[in-house]
Amino acid sequence: MTTFVKEMLDAYPADLGGVDSEALAKCVEECVACAQACTACADACLSEDMVGRLTKCIRTDLDCADVCTATAAVLSRHTGYDANVTRAVLTACATACKACADECDRHAGMHEHCRVCAQACRDCEQACNELLAELG
Repeated sequence: MTTFVKEMLDAYPADLGGVDSEALAKCVEECVACAQACTACADACLSEDMVGRLTKCIRTDLDCADVCTATAAVLSRHTGYDANVTRAVLTACATACKACADECDRHAGMHEHCRVCAQACRDCEQACNELLAELG
């Protein structure tokens, strides 16, 4: 699947501040994919017969989706870059992804959408942590 994330980063007219554009593009792509998976998982949970038992999962999905969306947006802006804000947002995103993956894992045996969502969250958490390590 082709995305425009890397192409947009490469087209940016100024320096990205020494950040590896491959790691940055991967993180943005994982954040967008995770936000979609979490939104879809929350919606699928709402369609389950046992929706009452999935309240925490739904809440965690929606929180994670919002944080991932915000993180992708922050990572896509480079003018007036503030490394402290970027690190804080990446840390929050990794934390939200871990919490959501852990919650979805609790339901993955019964609900395939939770299994898929947990994996998307783990992939995003890893991408955020890798970018954080690069930022120092």
